[in-house]
Amino acid sequence: MYTIDAKNMSFSQLNDQLRTLPETEICIDHCCGQRYIASGMIVKELHIHGIPGNALASYLNGGSITVYGNVQDAAGDTMNSGQLIIHGNAGDTTGYAMRGGIICIRGNTGYRSGIHIKEYANNVPALLIGGKAGSFLGEYQAGGVIAVFNLTQDLQAGAAEPAVGHFCGSGMHGGIMYIRGEYLPSLPPQVRVRIEYGYNIPQLMPYLDTFCTVFPEANKTLLQNSPYSILTPNTENPYKQLYTYN
Repeated sequence: MYTIDAKNMSFSQLNDQLRTLPETEICIDHCCGQRYIASGMIVKELHIHGIPGNALASYLNGGSITVYGNVQDAAGDTMNSGQLIIHGNAGDTTGYAMRGGIICIRGNTGYRSGIHIKEYANNVPALLIGGKAGSFLGEYQAGGVIAVFNLTQDLQAGAAEPAVGHFCGSGMHGGIMYIRGEYLPSLPPQVRVRIEYGYNIPQLMPYLDTFCTVFPEANKTLLQNSPYSILTPNTENPYKQLYTYN
């Protein structure tokens, strides 16, 4: 594995190296806020130690990126395919407008994550969040899968804090959300919610398998046996009526 020491390196210098290096497996040490890392990358495998700056993996077209720490805002912005694994927390707008690939976050994510997420043909993006998500999760969601596993909460111990903030699913008109737990803030009229246990949701199982493979410390049995709030668009009150005529 080739190693880049990013200490005191500008984001443009770092990205120039990533684009020109022939090596396909690269470790970046001492990363500290450099933006646009791996933007448009296709086949390489990156291991990042430190804190990448905004727009990590934007327009990602393949390959994989593993971050052994936190990431800043807009990670996975408009990514098309590939895999982004974050062992810490993520900032705001994670997975903005992503249209393929998968993002796995061990911790929490901030506001407006998964907004404008969409799918086309066999490209079904997935945003898997191990902790909690801030307000406006899945705003204007048009496709794809968002799952919030709320790992810090023991749902058997009684009332738990909600796994998401306010205005979850505002303007949602496609896709699906799985949110572990039954207690959610008030939802907009464009969203329907039903409660199912994980073992009764076969569509969720591949994503649980993926998440627990990436993060083996996650308790798969606990996740399977937990209740989930399943959010889907309300076809009787479609979002499109807010801005167009039928």
